[in-house]
Amino acid sequence: MARLERHLNGNFNALLRYIHEGIIGGSVSATFEDGSDWQDGDTQVAVRVYERYSWLGQNRVSLSVTLVSNGPRLFLSAITSGGSQAVFFKINRFGEDAFLDKLAVLLDNHRG
Repeated sequence: MARLERHLNGNFNALLRYIHEGIIGGSVSATFEDGSDWQDGDTQVAVRVYERYSWLGQNRVSLSVTLVSNGPRLFLSAITSGGSQAVFFKINRFGEDAFLDKLAVLLDNHRG
C-alpha cells in the first residue's frame, strides 16, 4: 500500500474532474470503478476508486482518491492497493507506486 496526501486550494469540482480525466486518459487499462459524493454546507467530500493493470507487476492495482473541501481549501488523500503476487506479504509495489506517481504528476501540473 502506498499513500499520497496534499493540502491544496482551488475549485473542488474542477480538480475532481481534472483528476478523473487525467487518470482515465493516462492509462489504456484504467477504469473508474465507483464513487461517492457528500455535501453539508460548504463541506464537500468525494471518493473515487480506479483500477488499472500494471504491466511491470503483471497484476491489477486500485487507487482510492478522497477529496475534501471547505470552501477553497482542499485536502486530498490517495491510497493504492493490490499489486502483489505473494500470499502473505508484498513482494513488489511497482504497480502501486506507478499509479500513485501518475496522480502526483497530475497534482504537480494542476493550475487550480
